[in-house]
Amino acid sequence: MADPSSYRPKPGQIPDSPGVYKFRDEHRRVIYVGKAKSLRQRLASYFQDLAGLHPRTRTMVTTAASVEWTVVSTEVEALQLEYSWIKEFDPRFNVKYRDDKSYPYLAVTMNEEFPRVQVMRGHKRKGVRYFGPYGHAWAIRDTVDLLLRVFPVRTCSAGVFKNAARTGRPCLLGYIGKCSAPCVGRVSDEEHRELAEEFCDFMAGRTGTYIRRLEQQMTDAAEEMEYERAARLRDDIEALKKAMEKNAVVLADATDADLMAVAEDELEAAVQIFHVRGGRVRGQRGWVTDKVEAVTTGDLVEHALQQLYGEETGDSVPKEVLVPALPDPVEPVQEWLTERRGSNVSLRIPQRGDKKALMETVQRNALQALGLHKTKRASDLTTRSRALEEIAGALDLDSAPLRIECYDISHLQGDDVVASMVVFEDGLQRKSEYRRFQIKGFEGQDDVRSMHEVITRRFRRYLAEKERTGEWTNGENASSEGTSRDGASADGTSTDSAPLGNTALEGDTTGNAFAGNAFTEEDGRPKRFAYPPQLVVVDGGQPQVAAAKRALDELGIDDIAVCGLAKRLEEVWLPHEDDPVVLPRTSEGLYLLQRVRDEAHRFAITYQRTKRAKRFKASPLDEVPGLGETRKQALIKHFGSVKKLRSATIDQICEVPGIGRKTAEAVAVALAQAAPAAPAVNTATGEIMEDEEVGASGTTTGSPEEPVSAGASHERRGQET
Repeated sequence: MADPSSYRPKPGQIPDSPGVYKFRDEHRRVIYVGKAKSLRQRLASYFQDLAGLHPRTRTMVTTAASVEWTVVSTEVEALQLEYSWIKEFDPRFNVKYRDDKSYPYLAVTMNEEFPRVQVMRGHKRKGVRYFGPYGHAWAIRDTVDLLLRVFPVRTCSAGVFKNAARTGRPCLLGYIGKCSAPCVGRVSDEEHRELAEEFCDFMAGRTGTYIRRLEQQMTDAAEEMEYERAARLRDDIEALKKAMEKNAVVLADATDADLMAVAEDELEAAVQIFHVRGGRVRGQRGWVTDKVEAVTTGDLVEHALQQLYGEETGDSVPKEVLVPALPDPVEPVQEWLTERRGSNVSLRIPQRGDKKALMETVQRNALQALGLHKTKRASDLTTRSRALEEIAGALDLDSAPLRIECYDISHLQGDDVVASMVVFEDGLQRKSEYRRFQIKGFEGQDDVRSMHEVITRRFRRYLAEKERTGEWTNGENASSEGTSRDGASADGTSTDSAPLGNTALEGDTTGNAFAGNAFTEEDGRPKRFAYPPQLVVVDGGQPQVAAAKRALDELGIDDIAVCGLAKRLEEVWLPHEDDPVVLPRTSEGLYLLQRVRDEAHRFAITYQRTKRAKRFKASPLDEVPGLGETRKQALIKHFGSVKKLRSATIDQICEVPGIGRKTAEAVAVALAQAAPAAPAVNTATGEIMEDEEVGASGTTTGSPEEPVSAGASHERRGQET
């Protein structure tokens, strides 16, 4: 690891002008390329205190051993040179989009004597007209098969063409009218090239001219009683219309535009592009990349634009490019696109109308692509096995951790403190084994103490199960510290950890964890905590890891490994170690630990929000024993509001169907003890509502926000952890 101060240039040596810079490692390999409006200011930002740098930037500057730069005259030149150097040096710390597949194009080889229509992949060739890209090659072949009726352009290979010219006999397409057979001289090279030009014009979106011309020819043939020719023209028109229907109209004003959307998380980003020509979606493509440098959404858009248009000129660059975020600054990028097209290019964010609606569709595709990429990566057996082996090697475990449990604490400024436990077996989620906890051992915000409590409660249950089944022979401590079968621990705190079959949250599946008798109660229900993990992962750094290890030590458990994953630096912390374990960014083991950690965070946040929403919907009637939701609604319906119910006598309450005198007395006592609620406010108008407009849940019936929305506004006062 190099010290950046060892190769830091003197401030006076760096010019205060636009340019491109390269960081090189000790072997002189280029590891990062960047551009700047002011080289002096940008390079100075890399040589500040390491603690103030983004983790990925810190890794880059400590890997580098030297920095060099090239001065240019404008920011546009800097953008062009940056793109060239990234293509040339392939630096490891730059964002590089990778295609999830090689997209096929419909290509017309206008650079040949007899142009040919074919499917092409890979780099674009000079003198070839491209249309697409398409999602599948069969989509191109279907379109070409329809269009060859009207534009019988050559589709055969050079070998077939030469063989037909030598023998004087065309191929099958020449006999059935889907090729003009220039190989045997049925048309001249000028006539065939004119057909190819018309084919390109139709594919470029100029469709109305040809259809109107064919319709006129069909009418003329019918008037001249040439019915066979009219029928053939009718079939040609239907073929063209069918080819057009394959690309639905999405923008009514015949717009030529590319729409780009980005879906990202902290580790990866997916880009999706829709190519709209003549108001129709003519092609779609997408990339996925690892975020190996500190980038914003605008930076991701800029890198994608460089890759998309870096080798394009003319009409291949559309008049309009719609993006989710603009690069900073946007002027050089827009000027660069304009230069490549040869005319003005608009780069902007759609705000309303059809273009914004289509952008939302592109965004959904990007989210789907990112999710599919992660699913493929996680579901591959070989990849999962390699990930578990890497974790075992990095943490010095005796064997691969086939069961991993991860814990996370969540709260909102110390309120509604909860914890989650998620389980991964063989690298896959085991949602039926998820558990959730309420922190009740103390009040306030203390993540370390909360982690100690959760780990203690979880593994007390494990020891109690071992003692009950006779698997644990040295159980004098477990008897005093264990938990009862009803879910309460010896210290009187509740685990709130029923299987998700009873308390499933939205989006989580249910099911028994183990079908075998070894992990099943006598009544057929799954055991709660009977199966120990090989690895416990906590969301946090040294303090959380130390708390988890201390909890296990206090219970006498020494055969379960513990580690923590710190979110900010993505470092793995081990107990009693001063330095973290740093896994490579390309490590499948690190990717699996991150997925486990992120899932624990999601599960904890979901539970915390659910508890918060219930608290906001609380009502004095909730404290009445035996008063269910149906009778609460009957009371409110009968009296009209909580205020009128509070002023009612016990006899009047007894008049409500289903309410006896004992229940009426309990309702009166609960309402008398409850403090009057604060005035309700209509969040749409700011108007103070009368109590008659307030329902039993304590929320205004006239408010446009649901109770959960109130929780969302409360979120602004604090940050969930």
